[in-house]
Amino acid sequence: MKQFKTILSFELKNYFKSKVFVGTTIFFVLVLAVVTFIPRIADTISSSDEATDGNESKPIFVVNADDKALSEQYALAFKAAFTDYEVVSDTLDENGIKEVLSHEHIECVFDITSPTTYIYYVNNLSLYDSNYVLGSEIMQTVYRTNMMIQSGISPEDTLTILSTQITGENISLGKDQVQNFFYAYIMIFALYIVIMLYGQMVTTNVATEKSSRAMELLITSANPTSMMFGKVFASCIAGFTQLVAIFGSALLFYNINREYWASFEMAELFFDIPPALLVYMLIFFILGFLIYAFLFGAVGSTVSKLEEVNTAITPIMLIFVFMFISVMTSMGSGNVDSTLMRICSYIPFTSPMAMFTRIALSDVAMHEIIISIAILIGSVFGVGYIAARIYRIGVLMYGTPPKLGNIIKMVFAKR
Repeated sequence: MKQFKTILSFELKNYFKSKVFVGTTIFFVLVLAVVTFIPRIADTISSSDEATDGNESKPIFVVNADDKALSEQYALAFKAAFTDYEVVSDTLDENGIKEVLSHEHIECVFDITSPTTYIYYVNNLSLYDSNYVLGSEIMQTVYRTNMMIQSGISPEDTLTILSTQITGENISLGKDQVQNFFYAYIMIFALYIVIMLYGQMVTTNVATEKSSRAMELLITSANPTSMMFGKVFASCIAGFTQLVAIFGSALLFYNINREYWASFEMAELFFDIPPALLVYMLIFFILGFLIYAFLFGAVGSTVSKLEEVNTAITPIMLIFVFMFISVMTSMGSGNVDSTLMRICSYIPFTSPMAMFTRIALSDVAMHEIIISIAILIGSVFGVGYIAARIYRIGVLMYGTPPKLGNIIKMVFAKR
């Protein structure tokens, strides 16, 4: 235990003294600070612009029809919906429409060719331009109103019929997949990125240390289990500390600017994760990281040169990518309780993503969750112990990378 603490402390100091580690953390904190303050800054600038440019003209939205009376009728309906525009009516032909669109303040022309058809003219159609969608709804409302009046229904009754609102309520007796999908998505991608980043970092660190012959003296004087567990737990603590610093600062900055994010429902959803789901997220996140970090550390000890790292970790990456694709496919299909997902929920290399996704998006019995976590915890220590034995053997082997079969034989021969 003393050796473990010493190694853990030494590795943590290396992480926290690393300029790349500290610099990356500070960079992301600053980026999040800027992002979370953008709505406040934008609101301040907008308020300032409104105070100084109160008489600034709005962009012009032209409602066009062959008949002047019809054009004015539709323009009145459009004015109520398009409050950000100055809506005007006109009776232009196609050439006239193209000519007016060359004017700076005229943004678009809604050409009504009949009570049920239109052509929407705009110079550059934006990806987020939904004017024609709202215009279609307005035309539909005007058409129905006119048809009802022509059928003998009074304008007052017509208005009552069309303005009647239908209200409804969703009651989910199980999990709300619409809301929890977002949390599962975040956890999966966070675990994917962290394992990719820190897992390969563990592999690289071990391979770099192996290139120093001083490792031969160290491995013969220190317990390999303590060394492996110290390195992996140090990387876990460092990574978790970095994530807490980044997401903690994001939460702090969000709360400071919460009132300015009121219109962004996704942001509120992100920071209002249910406590129970957050606990499960942390459990599976930490255990999932540890089991893969041990694998990366063991693989790192078997390579002789840094150039061999990418080739050596390929089998682990294939397993991890399989897990990622399987879970994302199940989430996309909406069936997270498929046979494949149920099996993956108890396999330690796939359960961190699979079981958490099922917990978030489905009803999973408590005994299933307990069994999955128990298997995962046991596997972390089992894989860690085997990884430590591989580490002791691997760091003393140079030259041609050993084959998997030979490593297994040597591990069990050392018992």
